[in-house]
Amino acid sequence: MPSWPCATLWKITVVDPVSGPAPLHQGASQEDRKGKKTSRRGRGKRKGPKNGPASLAITDDRTASAVAERRSAGADQQSTSRKRKRRRKKNGAVPADAQNVGAHDQLVSAIATQARVVRGEKPGQGSPAKIAGAEPGRSGKRRRKARGKKNALVRPLQPGKPLEDKTPAPARPHGDAHDHAAVPRHRPDGDRRAHVRMAPVEARYESTDSYAALDLGTNNCRLLIAQPSRPGHFRVVDAFSRIVRLGEGLAAHGRLSAEAMDRAVEALKVCAAKLQGVTLRRKRLIATEACRSAENGEEFLARVRAETGLELEIINRETEARLAVSGCSSLVGRETRSVVLFDIGGGSSEIAVIRIGENRSSRLANHITHWTSLPVGVVTLSERHGGRDVTPAVFEAMICEVAAMLERFDCPPMAGPGASIPEDFHLIGTSGTVTTLAGVHLDLPRYDRRRVDGLWLTDAEVSAMQAKLLSWDYQSRAANPCIGPDRADLVLAGCAILEAIRRRWPSSRMRVADRGLREGLLTDMMADDGVWRRYRQRRGQDMKDRGASHDHGTSRR
Repeated sequence: MPSWPCATLWKITVVDPVSGPAPLHQGASQEDRKGKKTSRRGRGKRKGPKNGPASLAITDDRTASAVAERRSAGADQQSTSRKRKRRRKKNGAVPADAQNVGAHDQLVSAIATQARVVRGEKPGQGSPAKIAGAEPGRSGKRRRKARGKKNALVRPLQPGKPLEDKTPAPARPHGDAHDHAAVPRHRPDGDRRAHVRMAPVEARYESTDSYAALDLGTNNCRLLIAQPSRPGHFRVVDAFSRIVRLGEGLAAHGRLSAEAMDRAVEALKVCAAKLQGVTLRRKRLIATEACRSAENGEEFLARVRAETGLELEIINRETEARLAVSGCSSLVGRETRSVVLFDIGGGSSEIAVIRIGENRSSRLANHITHWTSLPVGVVTLSERHGGRDVTPAVFEAMICEVAAMLERFDCPPMAGPGASIPEDFHLIGTSGTVTTLAGVHLDLPRYDRRRVDGLWLTDAEVSAMQAKLLSWDYQSRAANPCIGPDRADLVLAGCAILEAIRRRWPSSRMRVADRGLREGLLTDMMADDGVWRRYRQRRGQDMKDRGASHDHGTSRR
């Protein structure tokens, strides 16, 4: 192999294959700028190039000196440029980028002024700099960066087009028989295209006619004033409820006591004042078991008429059962085929067996096959057995008394012998007993009808709540916010009636209804007046008009 003595005299230059050879013009190379800061703030922290692949070039002495010269020349040039900018700024000269920023601020100010005019604000409200995201004291690059973080880009308004309202619509409450009217939603520019969300038909055709229903029971006095909304539902205008215990002492003496009548009259005076302040289309005021079974029931109604001006009618047990079913019709789903609905009152308990076929009527009460009214309620049962100190033996005695009454009720079972409980069957309870159980089950800090009405409870949950209440003494029951002292001596009597019903009609689940005769009265009056039938007709006509308008605006191609 030949030797090359001259090779030792040469200096070999290896060029980085990534960065390439150093540029011949002045200024730092790409290799030297990598990993360095260029702002003035980090000028004193600059360090040499990192030990990366681009900094591994092997150069000779002449190349190193050339690089040093270029670095020195570049640093001098940058220093001269910075000094020149400071002198211009000191002398009041405005650079080009500052002029652009000033023009942009003028445009933002004009846009903000137009927006305030459209919104109806007075001059001086709002700030163009705040709208655009600009802040005083920042210039050039920093101000544009801050503006981009806040609002990105402010676009000018299109001429003749108002600002679109971005305010969210108020939340719609829980949908039950006490629905509220929906808020109409329209586009501000008047556009009525097919994909735009329109206001619900029930909101635009909601009736302004008011209806009133009053229920004077053995334990409570209740009033409800409402207006019809969508089919089967209404919107509550005013409500009143007070525990009067009109049937107190009725089981022992057969007459209404003077103290009980005084409490009821005072509550009815409040109801009369509420009814006088509302223009009503129809009203119905009823009295139930206490006035129906008392010897002086008619005398009491005459006193009510004289002192309050209210004309109350005593309804029979069958009407009471049908009204309870009508009030809970919206809680029976379309998939349900059989229901046992019960209303545990103060002096009586109504039970209705409902079987729904393929053709479901608009009135659920038309599907009642069997019904009964037990002459026992929470007031009468607690007076006979004692409601304050209830032991397990006393509780079982209450159950046996009610079960003996149910044995005389001729009604076929929901399932044949040995057959399992059908899935399309369940119980519905509408009384203070079941709503109290639901409130205790949910552990509510105070009773909330929106969370209780329509709640489903399994068979195990109902048993657990009854055992829990039975383990409490009177003071513990009275301290519970969902029971209170007014119901503390009545709730276990209601649980005994409920347990007797559950043993007669076993079911895997039960639905809680915080509604009753008042809702049934309102539903029947509105249905008799045909308010929901007119709603359907108007809705059909509205849908036709909307379809015709949409077809007229669509051209064929």
